[in-house]
Amino acid sequence: MLPWTEIGAQISRSIGIPFSVEKVSSIGGGCVNHAHRIEGNDQLFFVKLNNADRLSMFEAEAAGLQEIHGSRTLRVPLPLCWGKNRSNAWLVLEYLETGKGSRNGAAALGCGLAAMHRFSSEKFGWTRDNTIGTTLQINNTSSSWGEFWRKYRLGYQLQLAKINGYAGRLQSQGEQLLEQLDFFFTGKQPIASLLHGDLWSGNYGFDGAGQPLVFDPAVYYGDRETDIAMTELFGGFSAEFYAAYRETYPLDPGYKTRKTLYNLYHILNHLNLFGRGYQNQAEQMIGKLLSEVK
Repeated sequence: MLPWTEIGAQISRSIGIPFSVEKVSSIGGGCVNHAHRIEGNDQLFFVKLNNADRLSMFEAEAAGLQEIHGSRTLRVPLPLCWGKNRSNAWLVLEYLETGKGSRNGAAALGCGLAAMHRFSSEKFGWTRDNTIGTTLQINNTSSSWGEFWRKYRLGYQLQLAKINGYAGRLQSQGEQLLEQLDFFFTGKQPIASLLHGDLWSGNYGFDGAGQPLVFDPAVYYGDRETDIAMTELFGGFSAEFYAAYRETYPLDPGYKTRKTLYNLYHILNHLNLFGRGYQNQAEQMIGKLLSEVK
C-alpha cells in the first residue's frame, strides 16, 4: 500500500498547516524512482518513491539540491521532507510547473552553470556519498583531482565491472589508463567547482517564465569540465548554451581529450547498471585515451 497518509502527515508537520493527499497523478520519465504529483488543500508537491532501503539516496539528493540552491545560481526544486516506512522511502519536493525553452533560456542555463562552477570548495569530493543512477558515488575528499578521479571515479567503476564479470581487455587496458592518468592533467590545476554531477538533457528544464532549472543531481566538487563533458555525451545541448558558457567561463586547453576521460566514468557506470551493451564503447574510449599517451 502506498504511503500517502504518512506523506501527507509529514508534509503537514513540515509546512505547519494541515495537508492531506486528495489526488495523485503518476509522472513518467524516470528510470530509477516512481514519480508523482500530489494535490491537496490547493497545494501541489512532487514526490519520488522507491524501496525503503533507498532512503539514504533521497537524503543525499535533498542535500545536493540544497547545495545548489545555496550557490544562488541555478534554480532547483527545493526539498521539503523525506522519510520511509516498512515498504517505501520517499522524497517530497517543491512542485515546479515547467514551460518551453528558448534561445534566451538556453543561454541563461549556460551562464547559470558557469556561475555555479565558480562556487568552489577547498577540496575535491563532498561531505557525503551519493548515487549516480543507483550506483554508489564515493565522495571522499582529496586535495588531488587526479588521485580523486583515479580512485573514486574510474578505479571504482572498473572494480565494479570486474565484480560484474567484465574482465579481459577492459580491465587490462583500464589498469594501464589508471597508471597513465597524470598525463591528462599535465599543466592543469582545476579548482574544486560545485558540480551537478549528472547533467544530461533529462535533468534540466525551464520554468513557466522560461528560466532554467536543474534537478536529479549527483553533487560533488570537482573539475567543471566533467559537467560540460556529460552535456555532450547523449546528443549535446544547444549551441546557445555552449556559447554562453564559454563566453562566461572559457574552457581550458585539452578539454577535447579530457572529455573522453570524464565521460568514460558514465559509460562504465552504464555498463555496470545496464549490461554488456556498453562494454565495447568503454573499451574503445579507453583505447582512444591510451593512444593519446603513446
